[in-house]
Amino acid sequence: MNRRQWLALTGGAGAAVMLAAWAQTHARSGAAAPTSPSPSPTPAGPRPAPAGASVVNPRVELHIAGRGVITLELDAERAPKTVENFLAYVRDGHYDGTIFHRVIDGFMIQGGGFGPGMKQKPTRAPIENEAANGLKNERYTIAMARTQAPHSATAQFFINVADNDFLNHTAPTLQGWGYAVFGRVVQGEAVVDGIRTVRTGRRGFHDDVPLEDVVITKAVVVTP
Repeated sequence: MNRRQWLALTGGAGAAVMLAAWAQTHARSGAAAPTSPSPSPTPAGPRPAPAGASVVNPRVELHIAGRGVITLELDAERAPKTVENFLAYVRDGHYDGTIFHRVIDGFMIQGGGFGPGMKQKPTRAPIENEAANGLKNERYTIAMARTQAPHSATAQFFINVADNDFLNHTAPTLQGWGYAVFGRVVQGEAVVDGIRTVRTGRRGFHDDVPLEDVVITKAVVVTP
């Protein structure tokens, strides 16, 4: 049976954000859904390709310092706005030098928002939540992190290291929107598994932070 967990986190502006997530009984006690600091409240973002246009699933490589490369295939057909948003951040160099700042074995690894020392990076306006696209939060999929507001994702993402059904879309409600999956790992699963087992601790207001930085040296778009 599922149970609801409440967790108070502190956003980038210092305001406490109350978050709710459905957690399975085997999930680690205290683990909450992937979150990011509260952004601007107005969803925005690139438009999807016109109807009938050919859709190509791009690939992105995350080069991890001292660990190897994680190759992601993005689902541009089922998550067009999310994919275009992610690619824009990649092309802008936003992810270069960022860290995986939240790691919970048996749950997920989260990055895209902070540099070493938990220095927060600025982002663009949030995007529409595409979690109703039919893609599931299964092991080795990538999804967007957000606050409790459904349409609040900006740049932070997470890679599921388990099948996290409780993060899936169930209804267009505050609690049911879920977390938008927009691709999956196609190479580098061993790199993901190496990250999920690193030692973590508390740093400032943040829990589950790797004791040694796990740095994305660069993120690049590659030809499928």
